Amino acid sequence: MASRVFSRINLRTFFAAWRRPWALLWTGAGVVVLGFLITLEIAARHYGLPGPLTTQAQEVIFAPKSGPLLYASMALMMVVLTWRQRFIAFGVAVGIDVVFFLVRWAVDAKMMFGNGALWVMLGYAVIAVTRRTGRERALLLKGVGLGLLLVAGRKTGDTWLLITSKTRPAVLDQYVATADHALGNPSWVMGRLVEATGPIGTHLLDYVYIQLAVAAVVVALYQLRNVAAERRFPGHHLVRTFLVIGLVGPAIYMVFPVVGPVFAYGNGAFGTGGGHWALADLWPHTPPPLHSPHDMTYDDITPRNCMPSLHTAWATTIFIHSRKGPRVLRFAGAFWLIATLSATLGFGYHYGVDLVAGVVFAVTIEAALRALDRGWDRSATRLVAHGATVFVVLLLSYRYLPMRMAEYPWMFGPLLILAMASVVYGYMRTTELWEPKAVPVPQPEPQPEPA
Repeated sequence: MASRVFSRINLRTFFAAWRRPWALLWTGAGVVVLGFLITLEIAARHYGLPGPLTTQAQEVIFAPKSGPLLYASMALMMVVLTWRQRFIAFGVAVGIDVVFFLVRWAVDAKMMFGNGALWVMLGYAVIAVTRRTGRERALLLKGVGLGLLLVAGRKTGDTWLLITSKTRPAVLDQYVATADHALGNPSWVMGRLVEATGPIGTHLLDYVYIQLAVAAVVVALYQLRNVAAERRFPGHHLVRTFLVIGLVGPAIYMVFPVVGPVFAYGNGAFGTGGGHWALADLWPHTPPPLHSPHDMTYDDITPRNCMPSLHTAWATTIFIHSRKGPRVLRFAGAFWLIATLSATLGFGYHYGVDLVAGVVFAVTIEAALRALDRGWDRSATRLVAHGATVFVVLLLSYRYLPMRMAEYPWMFGPLLILAMASVVYGYMRTTELWEPKAVPVPQPEPQPEPA
């Protein structure tokens, strides 16, 4: 009889907990994410390739695609652990990787580290479910989820790129290249500059471009440094914006498919190029001539991942979130932004107008997420509406006014920069008002001296 009463009490407590608003919100978000991953998995299977769930499962045993990303994800997960637990987790991850390394070396398999980090994250997920309760379980699961979401975001992005190449045979590069005349064809200019720096500049920019997610983790670790002590996550941090940009951005790829100047006009510089699919052999030495743009058919392999530039968007958010850190972090954020912009243009992966759209896109999403955290009001509505409007106007201009933009660069070039600057200035001005004001500490009144 007592056991029945006890079980009923447990069930009531369980269902009462899950009826709480935040529990329902997290459960709904988890269901949406799982459904989205399953949809991408089915789409990838339709084209004969593994999707994000399969590739993630394979990395439990087989060589991962990016070891640094897995260890960076584990570092994010460890913000909820004590220092002793962090050292143990890191040691276990390294030990597992050493075993995998020796086995792969013995059988002459592909070499890459990172399996240990993934095993540790999965192990802590099991510990959270079986050995933790209440707030401690929720905190540990949030830490594990944060780390795994970063990895899943990378896998999801790879699948999105596959879908863009398979479902969008026609690309709009001629429109974007024509509109880019308004900015002076910056990709062609930076392409020649990067080419002139030789292998040193090329390798440095390539490393910065590839390891963007690791740079984001460094900034996020600074923001989340007090989670273990306070036993809670801050309301808003870099990883939220980073993931939302990666989730929403590829949808724009489907609407505005562009492959980039090195592919549409490339000559094979830096080991890439469009080959016989390229419109002409022009990049980076000869700017494309002005003519009425048209859609052009491209291969079913190259991702249509230019508009907007998500690398620019991510680097912009890293820069924004690094502003409140120490001097070295602010310097690193500025360096990563400048180097990423130089790489995206200098390698011919993007046009200049892609970068303008990427900045507007990033600032608008950052503003929306900050507004959700602090509470939505009229100032937030104006800021987000302004950013979204500018972004849509930019895309429409690139698609329907490229010849006018190219014919009048003295007018449209400054207009593009001013439109981007208006969003950035609006964000800075509005969020400054959102910051809590420091309350001055009352000073004791001076006591009169005795006569």
